[in-house]
Parts: sequence; structure tokens; C-alpha cells
Amino acid sequence: MGKMTYNALNQYKQNAVFTATPEELTLMLYDGCIKFLNIAKYNIEKKDIEKAHNALIRAQDIVIELDSSLNMQYEISNNLRQLYNFVREKLIDANINKKVEPIDEALEIVSELRDTWKEAMKQVKKQVYKNRQV
Repeated sequence: MGKMTYNALNQYKQNAVFTATPEELTLMLYDGCIKFLNIAKYNIEKKDIEKAHNALIRAQDIVIELDSSLNMQYEISNNLRQLYNFVREKLIDANINKKVEPIDEALEIVSELRDTWKEAMKQVKKQVYKNRQV
């Protein structure tokens, strides 16, 4: 990829973040977390400890960001907070012991949350579209 293309892509990504709705941002965070978990897993398997560490820290930062954006007025936020804490513990465990098993456990939860979130966004869009038709 040429430098121009790369810069254009980065600019596009930045604009995507600036114009994203809060719902889309949450989806991007889930996607980013999954990406870093897979990078961490790959690097642990390759015995590249530094790259694995960096990816796990990035994933942890995303989980912290997701957790801090919770609105605690909703009952479901308590459940999500517990899940985020569990995922964070798994990432710390993976980082200390350089094992992939805790990453797999974290991946399962984050992937499920992401899929549920994406499905919920679809349902809301359908509802909004239906209401506009009336």
C-alpha cells in the first residue's frame, strides 16, 4: 500500500470515528478488542512476549473504556460491569502467565457481546425505519 493510500485510509478511519454514533463507537470498541485479543494470542503462540503484552494492554484499555461508558441507571449495566471485570481478570492472567486459554475465554465473551450489540443495533434501525413509514 502506497503512503498516499495509507494516509487516505487513516483519514477515513478518523472521520469514521468522528461521525460515528455512540452505538457505532461501542461496536468499533468491541471489534478493536477482538482484534487485539487475536493479535495477543498469535504472539503468545509465537513466543513474542513484548507484542503479546502490548496487544493485551490495548485490549484491556478498550475494556476499561467500555466499562467507564456504562450508564449505571440500567440494571443490565451491572451485568455488563461483571462481565468486563471478568474479561479484565482474564487478560491480566494471560499477560502474567503468557497463556492463550484465558484469552480464549475473554474472546468468547467479547465476541458474544459484540454480536448481541450488533443485532440490537439492527433491531433499533428496523424500528426507526418502521416508525418513519407511518
